[in-house]
Amino acid sequence: MSAPSRADRWRARGALARETGATLALATPLILANLAVTLMTTTDYVMLGRLSPQALAAGALGFNLYQPAFLLGIGVVAAVSPIAAAKLGAGDALDGVRRSTHQALLTALVIAAVAWAFLSQTTAILTAIGEPPELAREAGRYMWAFQWGLAPSLMFFAGRSVFAAFERPREPLLAGLVAVGFNALANYALIFGKFGLPALGIAGSGLATTLSQTLMLILLVGFSLIDPRMRRLALFSPPWRFARDEFVALWRLGLPIGATIAAEVGVFAAATLAMGLIGPATLEAHTIALQIASLAFMVPLGLGQAATVRIGRAYGARDRSAIAHAGAAAFGLTLVFAVLSAATMIAIPKLLISGFLAVDAPANAATVRIAVSLLWIAAIFQVADASQATLANMLRGLHDSRWPLVIALLGYWGLGAPIGVALGFATPLGGVGVWIGLAAGLAAVALLLGARWLRKARGGFVADRPDQGAMNAVIGEAGSERPAITS
Repeated sequence: MSAPSRADRWRARGALARETGATLALATPLILANLAVTLMTTTDYVMLGRLSPQALAAGALGFNLYQPAFLLGIGVVAAVSPIAAAKLGAGDALDGVRRSTHQALLTALVIAAVAWAFLSQTTAILTAIGEPPELAREAGRYMWAFQWGLAPSLMFFAGRSVFAAFERPREPLLAGLVAVGFNALANYALIFGKFGLPALGIAGSGLATTLSQTLMLILLVGFSLIDPRMRRLALFSPPWRFARDEFVALWRLGLPIGATIAAEVGVFAAATLAMGLIGPATLEAHTIALQIASLAFMVPLGLGQAATVRIGRAYGARDRSAIAHAGAAAFGLTLVFAVLSAATMIAIPKLLISGFLAVDAPANAATVRIAVSLLWIAAIFQVADASQATLANMLRGLHDSRWPLVIALLGYWGLGAPIGVALGFATPLGGVGVWIGLAAGLAAVALLLGARWLRKARGGFVADRPDQGAMNAVIGEAGSERPAITS
């Protein structure tokens, strides 16, 4: 094979530059939408922190018990994004996308119903694992109101994923921004009893978020009726008929994605529970540092979500060079941001912490000291955390979700969790040791996902797929002619 000519290299660079621009254009609204959703939780924490440190700790315990089920659901319903993108890339009619969307909406309702039965026992669960009884009772009060937002939230994410597949991310962003403002106002009113409303305390925060998540869904339904192309899709229009093939395809791809996300977030939730056992100041510091790191994480997550769509479309069209360019663009942008966010955490940790509590108050001195140490560790693992997020989404665009699940289980639970437990409870490091374990797990997952992507690249991404039957089932064209692979 002859070496590429200079003209070929310039064409490749031009294609990569165009793909970088397209990825940024799609990722920017997705990043802002992710930040909007995360800001709702941040708003809850800020308001609860103003109520009392105990309320903040109880809210964190409740939210982290809720989060694995929530993110498992997001993973399953968001699988409709690469499925829809592949259908569009392959030139499918809208009927197939509509059926897949309706299966995602039905799935959201099923997952929420199962989760509600579990979350209704929050107080008993937290008490059984050794959390302080008063914190467990307060977390139960928070969950009593908070859990009902799960169904509208998952349905919103299903719809948002389809909007993204059509490269229409602005409408979900607008819905999220409106909901953030509403959530802040509702938190203030319902926690502290303003504007003639009762002071519900910690339960008011949970109720405010449930109302905000419902508002997000209502707004997205409205946008789906206004946008001409989305209106033709009839995204939320009944009846939502069960379609076995599309339902199975969604779960085949989405369940490993959801389990992967739950494995990652679950290890952070376990870390939160561990912090509660170490001490209140450690738990409060962990909650603050984790929220700051989570806000930074929204950028590589959005870049990865854009990569899922861009790679998914190229995958449906079986365009290998487009897949490679989409992956390179997303990963390059991710590395640039990771370095910048790490530098920020190292340079101004107390300024970041000041958004959550008064850093100069003597009563907060222990919490601030621990939070600064945790942010330094977060800065160290920024490259690993950002890389694994984008790489996982890149692989999802190729409908590769099972091996990433194995990698996540090995990295987070086989390596990170044991190291965190050992350093956190068997050494004087305490909470810092737990975070060192988290960093080790993230680094291992990032390296293994990178190796998985390179293996896919060596195989030509689509040419040598062993599970082409699964691909056919997902995009609904088994046995049909496909466009030729472009090199």
